[in-house]
Amino acid sequence: MEVDNLYTSVACNRCTECADWGPNGLIAYGACNAVAVMDPKFNGNSAKILFTLVEHTKRVNTVKWLNNERLLSGGDDGNAVLWKVDDSGATKHVLLKGHTSGVNAVHGVRRADCSWFLATAAADSSIRLWSYLDGVVSCFQTIQLSGGFCFSLRLTLLPSSDHVLLAFSGDDESVSLYAEQVEATGGADSLGRQFHRVHKLSGHEDWVRGLDFVYDGEDLLLASGSQDNFIRLWRIAPRSEEQMRENRIDLLQMSESEAEIKVEEKILQLGEQAWYAVSLESVLYGHEGWVYGVHWHKTREGELRLLSASIDKTLIVWAPTEDGVWLEQVRVGEVGGNSMGFFGGKFSDDGHSIVGHSYQGGFHIWNQDPDRPQLWSSSVIVGGHYGEVRDLAWEHDGAYLMSVSADQTTRLHAPWLQDSADPTWHELARPQIHGYDMQALALLSRYKFASGAEEKIVRTFQAPANFIENFRHISRVESDEAGDALLDSLPKGASVPSLGLSNKAVYKVDSSAEETGKGKSEYPESYFVPITLETPPQEETLMQNTLWPEMQKLYGHGYEIFALAATADGSVLASTCKASNAEHAQIILWNPSNWKQLQKLSGHQLTVTQLSFSPDARYLISVSRDRRWCLYEKQQDSTAGYQLVASTDKSNGVHTRIIWSCDWSHDGQFFVTSSRDGKVVAWQKGDNDDASSLNGWRAAAVLELKNESITAVAFSHDYLNGSNDTYIVALGTESGLIKIYQLVKGEWKLLADLNKDQAHHLTVRRLRFRPVQKHLQLASCGEDHLVRIYDIKLTGV
Repeated sequence: MEVDNLYTSVACNRCTECADWGPNGLIAYGACNAVAVMDPKFNGNSAKILFTLVEHTKRVNTVKWLNNERLLSGGDDGNAVLWKVDDSGATKHVLLKGHTSGVNAVHGVRRADCSWFLATAAADSSIRLWSYLDGVVSCFQTIQLSGGFCFSLRLTLLPSSDHVLLAFSGDDESVSLYAEQVEATGGADSLGRQFHRVHKLSGHEDWVRGLDFVYDGEDLLLASGSQDNFIRLWRIAPRSEEQMRENRIDLLQMSESEAEIKVEEKILQLGEQAWYAVSLESVLYGHEGWVYGVHWHKTREGELRLLSASIDKTLIVWAPTEDGVWLEQVRVGEVGGNSMGFFGGKFSDDGHSIVGHSYQGGFHIWNQDPDRPQLWSSSVIVGGHYGEVRDLAWEHDGAYLMSVSADQTTRLHAPWLQDSADPTWHELARPQIHGYDMQALALLSRYKFASGAEEKIVRTFQAPANFIENFRHISRVESDEAGDALLDSLPKGASVPSLGLSNKAVYKVDSSAEETGKGKSEYPESYFVPITLETPPQEETLMQNTLWPEMQKLYGHGYEIFALAATADGSVLASTCKASNAEHAQIILWNPSNWKQLQKLSGHQLTVTQLSFSPDARYLISVSRDRRWCLYEKQQDSTAGYQLVASTDKSNGVHTRIIWSCDWSHDGQFFVTSSRDGKVVAWQKGDNDDASSLNGWRAAAVLELKNESITAVAFSHDYLNGSNDTYIVALGTESGLIKIYQLVKGEWKLLADLNKDQAHHLTVRRLRFRPVQKHLQLASCGEDHLVRIYDIKLTGV
């Protein structure tokens, strides 16, 4: 069996310096406890996350490319990891252990002898300096900050020298410069060298959050961005012994008036014959909020540009004039009132593209027009959830995948089909942006779904006309009877009123608003503007322009919604909530045609964790924290609805812990349950009914995985040329692994075992096979914020 990753979706962690654009053209960023590596120009004009690197056990805080194949990351687990990455994602890594708290800043520089000099800063108020050569890493110095905190650090080689200069910013609003001090005897290797503070750069009036070095001829320029909204440029210029002598003479001969206008310089002696003059070059002001990141780019011609990223929702490219005055050259950013600004920004290696990562974890890329350098246009990108993803569901024909997350959003993922390139998957809509953490999801039809959050209400939504038009165009939907029947009667879009939680339908948009993108009033009730998309939408469009109108609120549960399920034809919706007694553990069945309650189903004592209707809607299976499953059958008398026909008890339940998940086979012959006790059981109806609570159902096949908790399970759809005795089952574990089994005549056979790099590094919450496909495709989501789609090719099955 071959398993390829078709699509990975995950947001960037909410940390400064958590993303970096490498000289190899790849963007690496922290994604929960992993490092995601993305190609922003996949197939030319698209983007795709190529692979994830898993070694950290807690959140990744910072990522830095050192060269084409070396990547350095730091996490809340107190470790830094030096990765060696090739095109296929195969890695070798070296662990830098020693900090006792989360690592929040890392950097590295390579010496002439090919050894690496690395620096890591952590919340334990220390900076550790490391030497790495030929696979061996050692910490040779620890700088204690006496209870202080390092926000950012950078290393560079001093001009005309092999000595390293360290700059870091602390919580004292200054930037400290440390340099190597070599013993006078010489001959000491890098492990014998020690760093000492040589200067402190003062001037900022708040914490300095971003630093970056660049060579300007024989000089060094250091940019510092601060929470005081200012950027300062510092010049570090080498001085010869002759220049030092002339400088002393000039100072003696200079009058008081001349001395007042001369730029103040601090002369540093770094070694016996090495002097450097440090001065403030310029102060840049253009941001209206904290500056979180600065990044230099130097063209082949030697021209310098500086990129700054701010919480004021803008990125600015600065460039010097012929007179040496630094001015704003380009300003780009987010539009709209829902975002919180940028945590960082980077130039691409060629300088013709810039990327910013925002508070919501989304990426924004702008490309410079080669014919009109002042024009920057947005590029297609891949984003994702920035909280644990708790549920997902395929559209009944497999046209798209929808997911819900603790980041309080519902997201729709679909393929972008192009003539000249392979399809790539992207987020096409964000139907629901909510005030509560999302928990459950059920698709009622192609353009209708129900969602449940940490509130007592089930909310239902229907797609607006503007989404249907764009979805058909981007995914090239040829047959869409559901859309044809609805299109003329649907609202154009939706918006969220001020202080509201419900998406309000927008039927008519003011013409002036449509032209300008703004409403008539200063604070318009609706920000929605219909748009025609030629490519998948950017982050600001997703946040503001792709909501679905809310149709109905369903009241009836006493506690937060926990699970949802719908029949294949969308005629019945089932919902459950958190429960500690039999009354609240009841399952409510709803009629989506009039949104009335059909009935309440009793049977469980504690929270029902998952529900699943059989393909023909004859049965409904439910599993619960009470370690039991209940099976309800639809009665021939339409007024009787569903009735409890089978369940487990202590004597016949097989499972001894919480049952997390359940699913039906494509032919309705089996249902499968999985539990915290590591057991997966396929249940089948026997020939004869028995007197027990099982009522003829029996455990046809039991799989037990020692020391595992099976949190997700899914049957594949019919694909084996009508074979009725062979099934494919996917299992997801609490540790993040995904295992794919073949079930034949009561026997389990392992076909594929996906490790944490391929699957998830935290609990798998849901697995779903894509329906109506010629070959297998499996979607998964987990607590690690990831949504993945796998392409599965069977060999010898």
